[in-house]
Amino acid sequence: MQVETHSANETVEVADGVHLTQLAVGERTSMQHVHIEPGAVVPEHSHEHEQVGYITSGSGVFVVDGEEFPVSSGDSYHLASGEPHSVEATGDEPLDGIDVFAPPRADPDWMD
Repeated sequence: MQVETHSANETVEVADGVHLTQLAVGERTSMQHVHIEPGAVVPEHSHEHEQVGYITSGSGVFVVDGEEFPVSSGDSYHLASGEPHSVEATGDEPLDGIDVFAPPRADPDWMD
């Protein structure tokens, strides 16, 4: 068994106001914590990994193929492998959540 504490892992600011922390990494999945300050944007990107996530607090809007998908605390979502997407934190509090990737995203670009 592997146990990862959030505080033991480096948090990286990947864009203004966008903070990611790599958490547990297994053979078939990996997990990261997402913290996006109000008004901050994760620029459009895509990756080979299928991504599912859960919003623990705050609200935001994903943009996928020009379509907006609002999310807020308690919502979960799925992004297909290779699907270009972006997200902006809306509202007065940060958007926080957990993302899970398959196959594992053990060494994402943002960790470099």
